Amino acid sequence: MYKCAIFDLDGVLTETSEQHYEAWKVLADELGIDFDRDYNEHLKGVSRMESLELILKNGNKTDAFSEEEKIELATRKNDLYKELIAGFTPDNLFEGVRELFDILKSRDIKIALASASRNAPSLIKNMGIADDFDVVVDPTSVEKGKPDPAIFLQGAKILGIDPKDCIGFEDAYAGVTAIKSAGMYAVGIGSKEILPHADIVYPHIKDVEIKKILD
Repeated sequence: MYKCAIFDLDGVLTETSEQHYEAWKVLADELGIDFDRDYNEHLKGVSRMESLELILKNGNKTDAFSEEEKIELATRKNDLYKELIAGFTPDNLFEGVRELFDILKSRDIKIALASASRNAPSLIKNMGIADDFDVVVDPTSVEKGKPDPAIFLQGAKILGIDPKDCIGFEDAYAGVTAIKSAGMYAVGIGSKEILPHADIVYPHIKDVEIKKILD
């Protein structure tokens, strides 16, 4: 019997990948680094600082900036991103999320958020689902980001639930890797080609047959 459902945010409950891409694109252009949508796929599910390192590596500029300068660059990207998501409302919530949460609650299953984004609390508040979560894991509370399982394990630990009794929902390869490494059941949102290691894959969150999984 599963006791907890742990969700990633971007690409699972809402779509902010375009805003992330646009913000990184502006920064990369300013740095003179080639950055396109194909390379942006490498950043999905990865923390802000790790994403910056990947972009700098791609532009052969890993050693061109001090740690302080890298923090300034990451802050610049985040400021751009926050401007783009400031107008989010419940209309930005993916179809099917509310119904899925209602079913989980009816089964007394805890709901947790395990997003690498530090902006997750403001996003879920703007979309009207903040009160649905029993815990929102702060990404700064774990030493390593996805694909390390730390953020999923932290969610289970806070709730006092064994990882094997948890279901994780992810749309990124690194995220599914984290869920499986945590010893949890992995529900992939996307395609089987991109998420071959998920236990089950659905195209969209609205397609998830949660009752089938729980039973």
